[in-house]
Amino acid sequence: MTDPELAQALRKTALLEGEFTLRSGRKSRYYLDKYLFETQPALLRELAGRFARHVHDGIDRIAGAELGGIALAAATALEVNRPFVIVRNSKKADYGTGKLIEGKLEAGERVLLVEDIATSGGQAIEAIRTIQNAGATVEGVVVVIDRQEGGRANVEASGVRFESLFTTTDLGITLDK
Repeated sequence: MTDPELAQALRKTALLEGEFTLRSGRKSRYYLDKYLFETQPALLRELAGRFARHVHDGIDRIAGAELGGIALAAATALEVNRPFVIVRNSKKADYGTGKLIEGKLEAGERVLLVEDIATSGGQAIEAIRTIQNAGATVEGVVVVIDRQEGGRANVEASGVRFESLFTTTDLGITLDK
């Protein structure tokens, strides 16, 4: 599948129009439902192959933030034969280990964080901090779709490289007015 074909498949599969409140609290006339494309094997496979292009010899581990980044991290890890970790949004309250990172992450490891949709970049920045607090380095963040609403600038301001597979422009979506 070519990049333009995948962009159109993502749009067709995930674009919802209406009134939505985003994670940032901002209102939007459209929503990109990541679960609608992440649960489709053909699309997930295509995305994993594209994420794999961002994994170089210096990357020890793939990370995905809860919940939308988990399938992407797992699929990418399978594609490049590297382990992955899951970065939780918050610790489990009253059960289990109470860890913010599930899986094995060693201090000094270099991590590629894969994400679904970037709007403000808030979720990616939280995951970066969690990974850094564990003693690892985030070499970069790669997202499926950049909504082009500040996510890139915010992630880069945290000192981490930001890349996207697609932007809303690539999907033919105009920004909210």
